Amino acid sequence: MREEKILIKNNALVIEALLHRASGERGAVICHPHSLMGGSMYNNVVEALQEAFASEGISTLRFNFRGVGSSTGSYSEGVGEKEDIWAAGNYLKTSGLREIFFAGYSFGAWVGAGVIAQPDHPFCSSVFVAPPIDYFEFDWPPLKNKIDLMICGDADSFCPWEPLKDASKKINALLEVIGGADHFFMGKEKKLVILLRDYLAKKNIN
Repeated sequence: MREEKILIKNNALVIEALLHRASGERGAVICHPHSLMGGSMYNNVVEALQEAFASEGISTLRFNFRGVGSSTGSYSEGVGEKEDIWAAGNYLKTSGLREIFFAGYSFGAWVGAGVIAQPDHPFCSSVFVAPPIDYFEFDWPPLKNKIDLMICGDADSFCPWEPLKDASKKINALLEVIGGADHFFMGKEKKLVILLRDYLAKKNIN
């Protein structure tokens, strides 16, 4: 799926991104893992998510948080990174897309949680992959009915699946657990693609 490199203005910063433009009116913003731990838009899970959305005819925008790659600025402990997500979502919205998905992996899910908890966020649906609940604190009540799908591995030390299962029930989110997968999903990327495509196909039907 062809992607083009673009730059998104975010106040005084510039955010580096890759845009795949499909023919429909749906899009997805995809967020990478921790900026200080090697996370970037070229992460294997981010690429799997991009493949799944694009395969279902959905435009995709994956980007580097501030301070990563060619994105200007510096890491700001999730505060400024929320602004980066807003900028990405608004970019797709102003480009004419009517339905915009949010997909966040690990740190990207945690930052995204702070965005979708707000009433005026630009996203129609949210997918969290391996939200690091043993590393960051998640405030679940404001996320009720705002996350449609969560995916994790049954060997993830940052995101133990049993507590995540309890959280998913409280917020009415579907949880899919991948056997043998840890936090990094090495060798499990295709399973991620299949799970997300199945969800998107059902979403399209409904």
